[in-house]
Amino acid sequence: MNIGIVGYPTYGGSGVVATELSKGLARRGHKVHFMSYARPHRLNGFETNISFHEVTINAYPLFEYPPYDLALASHMVNLIEYQKLDLLHVHYAIPHTTSAFLAKQILGPKAAHVPIITTLHGTDITIVGSDPSYLPVVNFSINQSDGVTAVSGYLRDETYMRFEIDNAIEVIPNFVDLERFKRDAKERCRKSIVQGDEKIITHVSNFRKVKRVTDVAETFSRVLKSGIRAKLLFVGDGPERSTVEAMCRDLGCCEHVRFLGKQENVEEILSISDAFMMPSASETFGLAALEAMSCGVPVISSDVGGLPELNLDGKTGFVCKLGDVDAMADRAIAMLSNPELHQKMQLAARKRAEDFEQDHVVAMYEAYYQKVTERLKKRAGLTAG
Repeated sequence: MNIGIVGYPTYGGSGVVATELSKGLARRGHKVHFMSYARPHRLNGFETNISFHEVTINAYPLFEYPPYDLALASHMVNLIEYQKLDLLHVHYAIPHTTSAFLAKQILGPKAAHVPIITTLHGTDITIVGSDPSYLPVVNFSINQSDGVTAVSGYLRDETYMRFEIDNAIEVIPNFVDLERFKRDAKERCRKSIVQGDEKIITHVSNFRKVKRVTDVAETFSRVLKSGIRAKLLFVGDGPERSTVEAMCRDLGCCEHVRFLGKQENVEEILSISDAFMMPSASETFGLAALEAMSCGVPVISSDVGGLPELNLDGKTGFVCKLGDVDAMADRAIAMLSNPELHQKMQLAARKRAEDFEQDHVVAMYEAYYQKVTERLKKRAGLTAG
């Protein structure tokens, strides 16, 4: 198939999934045209069967905020018409789905055979989409999609609850490259961070308030006070970084904490970690947790959103009430002080990650593409029966 994919070029889950899906489809022989306002960080080299199309926005004095959605729609029109796209798969409902609908309206009958598939990732529903300023547009755009997927059962149910959706929503989960994200005894790397039997606790996020990075620092401080020797690695960057840096100083644990910033090869850090913390206040799936689990790292997470679907409490790690720092610390201490339990959870975490193997999930998208395409053709009277 000739597939157009639209996603944000960010380090967050939706951008990563859109990019990795593009690569997976390309390896299976499909031609992929990726559209965004900048090149995604995981699409940083030559990839056979993938073309990147940067959506440029011209600035005019008339526009205080240049209309990216209109520039994107125009780009879609050109690709449908001249690259003969068979399908548009947009990640994140706004403005991507809205732009796709507009592009099809512009082309009319020329695009009748091109389905729009929208993948919902989370904040496009739970935060941005629920804003009264956007809610009617998001509701309309989802209903105008020819196919809709959500990355977890939780997100599917939230979408039905928050919007008036006529379309069926298919759950197709996020996925992980098991070969890239796997345990690797990089002793030199580990020794540059810890000494002897010290443990490594890791957190990866965009440091927004919703990620509750201060809970990570508080939990870690309690772990240290228990007598466990450990280091905390913060991977990523964002608005809460200065806040958590100050908190680490106040807690007296900053000498045991390292801020590594954004990392291209995060798997190298995960593969030497002993525990992964995700105390988020909102997490529709938890891709960072899945990547940690694939590296054999037990996860200590909050009980929100799709996290309990992924992180099995008492097996692949622990699930705690949102904001319960004492419980998170108790679970971390119990696991890190018990080598037998820790090893059992390491193996279970990797085993659980195998349920989300990349090729398997890409094949689910392929099958969904075929189903939606055939349904649209029948509806448009382009096939017999």
